[in-house]
Amino acid sequence: MKVVILAGGYGARLGNVTEAIPKPMVRIGNKPLLWHLMRYYASFGHKDFILSVGFKADVIKHFFFNYYSQVNDFTINLATGGFKSLNNQNTVDWNVTVMDTGVDTLKGARLKRLEPHLDDVNFLTYGDGLSDVDLDVLLEFHRSHGKMLTISGVHPPARFGNIEEKNGNVLFFNEKRQSSQGFINGGFMVFNKSLLKYLRADENQDLETETFQQLADDGELMVYKHEGNWECVDTGRDLKHIEQLWKEGKAFWVRG
Repeated sequence: MKVVILAGGYGARLGNVTEAIPKPMVRIGNKPLLWHLMRYYASFGHKDFILSVGFKADVIKHFFFNYYSQVNDFTINLATGGFKSLNNQNTVDWNVTVMDTGVDTLKGARLKRLEPHLDDVNFLTYGDGLSDVDLDVLLEFHRSHGKMLTISGVHPPARFGNIEEKNGNVLFFNEKRQSSQGFINGGFMVFNKSLLKYLRADENQDLETETFQQLADDGELMVYKHEGNWECVDTGRDLKHIEQLWKEGKAFWVRG
C-alpha cells in the first residue's frame, strides 16, 4: 500500500515559521513533523510513501535526497566526494517518492496528479496532523464496508478554557474540557483508487468541499470514529503544545 501525504500547502497561520520552510517541515525535537508522521505509519509496516509537495518543495526534496547527512554526523572528502556517516543513527527502510504537484494546486488535484503511482487501496493524510489511531483497525474497517473512502473522525482538542453560564453566573469551568462533542475530519484516511474518477487534474479541484460531499451523496464515504489522541499543528500555539508533549515524554504518536 502507498501512504499519500499532502504536504504542499502554505501554512500561513504559522506566521514567520513557514516563511522559509513548508509547514510539514517544522521541527518537533530535532526532526520535522513530516518525519514523525511517516515514522508512525512505518511502525505499522507501511513504508512506501508518496509526498505531494508544492510550497517550498525544494526543502522537502533536499531533506530526503540528503537524508543521512541531515540526521547523522559525517565526514566528507571535498576532493573525492567520499561520504562517511559517523554514527549512522535514524536508519530507515522507507521508500519515498516526492512529487511536486504545484504551488497553488488544491488537494483534489494534487491527489489526481498522483494517479499513475497509486495502488488499488491507499492511505491518505495531511502533513500537519498527528494521532494514535490504530492503522490496522482503520484499514480493516475500510475493507469491511466496501466503500471508496474512509475518513477518521476525531474530536477537536480544547485550546481555551470552557465556560458554561446562565445570566452571567458561571455554572461550569474547565480549562481542559473537550471543546466539541462532535467529530471533525482528522485525516488518516483510506481510499480506493476508483475514487479518482471523481477528480480532475486542474489546480482548482478541491477535495473536502466538493469531492467528499459528492462521495457522501453517492453513499461512498464512511467515517471511522477515533476516540483517542489527535493534534493538528495549525498555529504557533499548536506547535508549542506539540513540542511540549515531546519534551515531557508524552508524545502519543510514538509507538514502541
